[in-house]
Amino acid sequence: MSDIDGRTVVVVLGLALITVLARGFFLMSGKAWSLPHWAQRGLQYAPIAALAAVVVPEVVTVQGHLVSNWQDARLFAAAAGAAAYFWRKDVLVTIVVGMAVYLPLHIGWSW
Repeated sequence: MSDIDGRTVVVVLGLALITVLARGFFLMSGKAWSLPHWAQRGLQYAPIAALAAVVVPEVVTVQGHLVSNWQDARLFAAAAGAAAYFWRKDVLVTIVVGMAVYLPLHIGWSW
């Protein structure tokens, strides 16, 4: 703890203040406002875009290189998860089915 000096404390407090202002900006306004229709529509796609941004690189790469072996358990789990999503349109079912395929292949059969 001896590395904490006054400048570090000022920086942390400044960052906290900026975070509170940025997140509370919309609550500080006195009048009601709404997002334009195009922004509301765009925000509907944010969760699936974030999920894809996290999952796709993990499925198709191994330490920065493309998967070169078809026996990678992640490929089968992703295919099963995608099929489950198109069948049920439920993200929780997608995750459960994907993990149900991935775990036996990865751990049980040592793929």
